Amino acid sequence: MGYRDDLASGRVAFAHLIRVWHERNGWSHRVLPALAETLDLGRVHNSQLSMLRNGKLASPGPDVFLALGRINQLLAAEARGGKLSEGLRQRLAGQPELIEALEASCLPVQAAAEPVLGPGELLEVFVGLRTPPPAFDLRIADAEALELSAALALLFTAGQPWRQCRESVLAAYPTSKKNRRERFVEVMAGLRDYSAAELEAELPDLLLTARALGVAGAQTMEADALLELLRRGRVPRTT
Repeated sequence: MGYRDDLASGRVAFAHLIRVWHERNGWSHRVLPALAETLDLGRVHNSQLSMLRNGKLASPGPDVFLALGRINQLLAAEARGGKLSEGLRQRLAGQPELIEALEASCLPVQAAAEPVLGPGELLEVFVGLRTPPPAFDLRIADAEALELSAALALLFTAGQPWRQCRESVLAAYPTSKKNRRERFVEVMAGLRDYSAAELEAELPDLLLTARALGVAGAQTMEADALLELLRRGRVPRTT
């Protein structure tokens, strides 16, 4: 694989990392830019974050990695479990919305028992020289999307015929958009499969569905754990 392939792969991985970081913390797109500006940690704009999330920013400047990496290190050191250090709380005085966002959730990008990723490590992810921590890497290969779709249908239907469980499964699926609900029904009924891109995008709502259906362990799962469950093909149900 040449360097262009490394760069393309890294940009996709970084897009997933940024997307999952926001989703796991429930942050709006304004939180990271506001933290960077308020704490003077670097510069990253809302538009840059949006493009990074979609894999469309090919050459972000060093300020972007400096800001994101230093914020990540700060969260690991001074905002564990929603408990802000007194020093950080003072630095955020006058920014109650940021304090509220961090108190609600402030998970850093970090693998268990490994050092937190700083500016340099995030740059390495972006250029394809480092893989993201597993919990922040939800990439799905095209070749495995078919098997994952089948495992998902088996998990949510608990092996029952679709006609017998249709109402309860649809009631658990939180999205109201017609096209997505129709696609979900087709996958559950075995009429089609999710593509890799579709499945990646659906994971947050599929996790909510798993919780509503009483999938064993789902209440404490994150999206990466659901994906791993599907990959193992283990589909326990408590109800």
